[in-house]
Amino acid sequence: MTTDPIRKPIFSARVTSPLRLADSVSDAIAEALFDGRISPGEPLPPEGEIAKEFGVSKPIAREALRQLTAAGLIFTQQGKVARAKALNGAPLERIYGYAVRSSLTHLREANEMRRVIETGIARLAAERRDQSGLDAMKQGVADMRASLLDPAGFTEADILFHVGLAMATGNSMIRVQMEGLRSVQREVSELFSRRANRTDADWNATIDRHQAIYDAVLAGDVDRAEQAIRDHFEAADIASLEVAEKLAAKDK
Repeated sequence: MTTDPIRKPIFSARVTSPLRLADSVSDAIAEALFDGRISPGEPLPPEGEIAKEFGVSKPIAREALRQLTAAGLIFTQQGKVARAKALNGAPLERIYGYAVRSSLTHLREANEMRRVIETGIARLAAERRDQSGLDAMKQGVADMRASLLDPAGFTEADILFHVGLAMATGNSMIRVQMEGLRSVQREVSELFSRRANRTDADWNATIDRHQAIYDAVLAGDVDRAEQAIRDHFEAADIASLEVAEKLAAKDK
C-alpha cells in the first residue's frame, strides 16, 4: 500500500477572520501566484488540500477558486485540479469591450483614458527601452505596412504596436493594462478604417505616426516620444469619433 507524498505548504497567509473567508483564501492564493511560488501552468493543490491548509470548508475553498477563475488568474476543467495562468489583461479587455460597445459616451471616455495612460507609457518606454517591447513595436509597424488597405490586419498590427509600447517600459502591470485596452484599440482602429474617404496617403500617414513613436522611443527621447503619441491621438481619435458619431446619428 502506497501513501501520497506529503505536500509542503504553499500558502504563507492564514485566515484570521471568519468574515469573508473565501476572499481571504483567494487573496492568499493570489499572493502565491504573483510572487512565483506557483508558476503559470502549474497545478494548484486539490480543493481538499486547500481547505485543510487554510482550515476552512471545501465549499469555501471552492468559492475562492471560483473567484480566482473569474479574475483570470487560474483556469479549471471539470474533474481536474486548477492550474495557474500567466498574468494578462483578458478580464479587463472583456470589461472595456462591453463598455465601449455600449455607448458613444463610453467610447469617448475610453479614448480619453488611453490618451492619458499612453502619454506616460511613451515617456517611460523611452527611458527604459525594454528590447522585447522594441521588437514588438518594430514588428507592429512592419505588419502595418504589409496590411495596407486591409482593415482587419491593420487593426491587429496596431494593437501589437501599442502593447509593444507598454512592454518597452519593462513594467508587467503596465503591459497588463495595455492588453486590457485591446478591445478599445480594436474598436477605435476599426472605426478609423471605416471612413469612406480614407486614402492611400491617409493609411501611410497612420503608419508614419507609429514610426515616429517607435523612433523616439528607440532613441530614448522622452519628450519626443510623448509628443509623438499626442500627435497620434490627435489625428486618430478625432477621425474615429467622427465616424462613431455619424453611425450613432444614423441609428437614431
